[in-house]
Amino acid sequence: MQTANLLPLVLVIAVVAYALAYTRSRSVAEPLGGIRNLKALPFYYAARAALWCAIPALILLGAWAAFEGKVIQNMVVSSLPAEVAPQSPGEASLIVSQISNVAEGKLDPTRVPEAVLGAADLLQNLRAESSNFKTTLVILIAVLGSAFAWTRVQPHINARENVERTLRWLFFACAAVAILTTVGIVLSVIFETVRFFGKVPITEFLFGTSWSPQTALRADQVGSDGAFGMIPLFTGTLLISAIALLVAVPVGLMSAIYLSEYASKRGRAIIKPLLEMLAGVPTVVYGFFAALTVAPFIAGVADMIGLNASVQSALAAGLVMGVMIIPFVSSLSDDVINAVPQNLRDGSLALGATQAETMKNVIFPAALPGIMGGIMLAASRAIGETMIVVMAAGLAANLTANPLDSVTTVTVQIVTLLTGDQEFDSAKTLAAFALGMMLFIVTLILNIIALHVVRKYREQYD
Repeated sequence: MQTANLLPLVLVIAVVAYALAYTRSRSVAEPLGGIRNLKALPFYYAARAALWCAIPALILLGAWAAFEGKVIQNMVVSSLPAEVAPQSPGEASLIVSQISNVAEGKLDPTRVPEAVLGAADLLQNLRAESSNFKTTLVILIAVLGSAFAWTRVQPHINARENVERTLRWLFFACAAVAILTTVGIVLSVIFETVRFFGKVPITEFLFGTSWSPQTALRADQVGSDGAFGMIPLFTGTLLISAIALLVAVPVGLMSAIYLSEYASKRGRAIIKPLLEMLAGVPTVVYGFFAALTVAPFIAGVADMIGLNASVQSALAAGLVMGVMIIPFVSSLSDDVINAVPQNLRDGSLALGATQAETMKNVIFPAALPGIMGGIMLAASRAIGETMIVVMAAGLAANLTANPLDSVTTVTVQIVTLLTGDQEFDSAKTLAAFALGMMLFIVTLILNIIALHVVRKYREQYD
């Protein structure tokens, strides 16, 4: 049975275990004078039975799904004769892919060697045996857990403590998974970044003003020395992000102020959903709009006034990106402004301040921590955007502050470097991890600055 079918089956068994334990708890309580004589409510006995049924079975199912493919692959590869056995990880990947295609009927068996055909039969048998054994073992563990929990429905057992302890460990495991995932991501990026700096000097990467990672395959080939200076990429990233924020922050903030303080209920009910619809538009649609409408319009206007503008420019990408992130600023700022206590407004108006003065001197400072959070979220969204930049700003790594020139960003270059089949032993590929590490550091610094601002004003207005 497939994992996708086993999962609902385990949940059904857990529901049955819940019902049986609930019924048994009430039947056990009847001779004692009712459920008041139990150490816990029947719900806790039933919940404990469902947890003891589902958790071990799901853990086994997850571990099996994680390691099944690798174990079977190693067994199939080790069964190959010496003359066709792979000598490198690349060859192993190709042979395994060929064997898998034969086993699934995607490749004609007459076109492959006899050893590969035998390995395909072995692969099918191992998959079938693994599926049968997995199904039997998972169902057996679920049933045994249910049965054990059913026998433990006793009046003197405090099932509530057991359930709460189990849930506490479950929540701790979920938090640990999130933390360990973050640590794993950071460590993997750091490891590959160190490998990159072993091939390219860190000073060249940090202070270089030229980006051309197209290294040659041979030392005597023309252009064998690549350039890995990150300054043009970060300049383009900051330029486009700054243009986007110059559009999104004023428009989004003013929209939030109007919706929260001046708009009627009917107008707010219409305008806010329409404004938030911008967040649901796919970025590729924004990219098409920027490339086909905004960029040619900017180039035409610049030509009319005697300026030289590229067809793909930072200004076009920044303007459209600013429109895209308006809802991030507007919606969050509107929610934060509405959360300001009404007594602050009433006190300011009672002292004779106008509505505009109240907004400027009372509401806006009180809502500033939340507004800063919305702006930082919008900035992170702008820094991480790729599709609009590819379609509207291009791929040229130009070191310029002119918004009418073509530029590129860090995220675009990361995608470009990792597109296609890549070997993670060249400076060109490892450069993507170095760029990701620097982008992580920059974003972390921005978040620390925003957190400092939030804490400062939160202490003042709480």
